[in-house]
Amino acid sequence: MKGLFNRLFPVGTRSVLFGAHCFVIHPFFVAWAWWKLYGWPNMWELWAAFVLHDLGYLGKPNLDGPEGETHPLLGARALRWLVYVCELVGPYPETAAATAQDWYHFSYYHSRFLAKRDGVPFSRLCVADKLACALEPWWLYLPRVWASGELWEYMALAGGKNGSKYAGEPNSAAVQAALNEGTIRGWHRGMTSYCREWALEHQDGRTDTWTPGG
Repeated sequence: MKGLFNRLFPVGTRSVLFGAHCFVIHPFFVAWAWWKLYGWPNMWELWAAFVLHDLGYLGKPNLDGPEGETHPLLGARALRWLVYVCELVGPYPETAAATAQDWYHFSYYHSRFLAKRDGVPFSRLCVADKLACALEPWWLYLPRVWASGELWEYMALAGGKNGSKYAGEPNSAAVQAALNEGTIRGWHRGMTSYCREWALEHQDGRTDTWTPGG
């Protein structure tokens, strides 16, 4: 029965419906993070990106595995199509394709790992997305990731455990101490501290030397 449930509602789908990437909660924290980092998001394309960027987790059997890593593709394609259609009926339809492609990259490279892999700069959406994790209170976040089941994957890979993609990240002493507790609250403190530190360090778009790979 559990196997059937996981096939019908894999962890990525649960994450989007009610977990860490909940489509009715997470976008608002990304918007709040953007406001804190860059000022009020006054373009409709930004709000569309906030809503669409993580929808690619739908149907994924993991969050940080090979399948989960491809999650930015769906949202980036959806944003590109939406911008293209809107630009075609605007005053400068001849630039529609180029503008749409720019927004595609903006959404796609909200993944710092994909940006590192492709040798391109991460987008500002990446920075806001990281800070959003630190802005959401634990009492709202932890019950959702526990209910969705994604919490156990996150904890199993945190700090580079089990050969995860996070191995080699320069964790601060505070982050490492929190992760070493081996508790859910400790993991959450470590994760949010790292996300806040990464976002504030890279707010200005400087080269990302923290993310492994490349």
